[in-house]
Amino acid sequence: MKLALNVSLSLAMLALCTWLVWPDEVTRVALASALQGLQWKTLWPTVAAYLALSAIMHLGRAWRWKHLLAPLGASLPAGPLLAISSVGFLAILALPARLGELVRPGLIRRRAGISASAALGTVAVERVVDGLVVSLFVFGACLALRGPAAPSWMMPTAYAALGVFVAALGFLLIALRRPEGTIRWGLRLCGLTYLAPRLSALLAGKLRELIRGFSALTHGRSMVAFLAWTLLYWTANGLALWVLAQPLLSLSVVGALATMSLVAVGITLPNSPGLVGQFQAFTLLGLSLYLGPAALQRGTPLHAQALAFAIVHHASQVGWYLVMGAVGLATPWVSLAELRAARKVAPGSGTDDPGT
Repeated sequence: MKLALNVSLSLAMLALCTWLVWPDEVTRVALASALQGLQWKTLWPTVAAYLALSAIMHLGRAWRWKHLLAPLGASLPAGPLLAISSVGFLAILALPARLGELVRPGLIRRRAGISASAALGTVAVERVVDGLVVSLFVFGACLALRGPAAPSWMMPTAYAALGVFVAALGFLLIALRRPEGTIRWGLRLCGLTYLAPRLSALLAGKLRELIRGFSALTHGRSMVAFLAWTLLYWTANGLALWVLAQPLLSLSVVGALATMSLVAVGITLPNSPGLVGQFQAFTLLGLSLYLGPAALQRGTPLHAQALAFAIVHHASQVGWYLVMGAVGLATPWVSLAELRAARKVAPGSGTDDPGT
């Protein structure tokens, strides 16, 4: 039932966002012209810079995880960590409704000697901190742009994004400080304490392990290192977007960082398969803040250029993670059998222990 709901939400997001960005006839002609105007002889420096920044981005995104695992006594050599992370990132992109987030915990539990629930807890910290960082970017950008001409959705979106992730971080800290009370409250809230006491007892142990995965939040050295790598990751991400935009759009570095952040906030929603439509819709929304509302208006030359960039950017991201995921799968540290088993790691499954 839960899987069916997640898939339904994912397909609904796909339909909605594809409808929002689908070009009309005038835009299709202008879009084809913009894409055909990209010539390799002038584009290769952009591609080289983009690939270099993508490599930095990928390393930062993968390497920072070790600092969330360290307080749990878990450690992985560079090779397995990068391979598992690369496959996990591909799964996050490819699978609907954020189901790919379960892959890294499933792949790491045997090699790192920790439960999948604890590993999933580190992923929760990662997601919340990422959300807080990009929502701060969005809030700062929107605050700087506010005024009579600003779109009506801008500040409510900024406040909502920041509020959600501040609240999420607060919840993680409360759970870490009072795990037993949090677990009792959660199980009572969903009625399991009364309706299914045996299942409730099983879930309590899994949730205890999940909360243990939040430990880095109170481990100063690990958290500082994680935040440093996180800032490197997001900065490289924003610069890569800026570099890629230059052949098509006149976009500032600040505009690129704000667009990246709005896309990042947008894809925290139940994601469409491959982020198709969703990635483009939020890219256009971010660009409209700096290029003007015409970036959203079908039939305008600016909209065609902005949509061309959104398509190129999405294709570049998909291509990068496909290649890195394939490289990860080709290493001795990740197998297809482990990848299939990794989907069974959610709290409440029977494959949580390190040795299973």
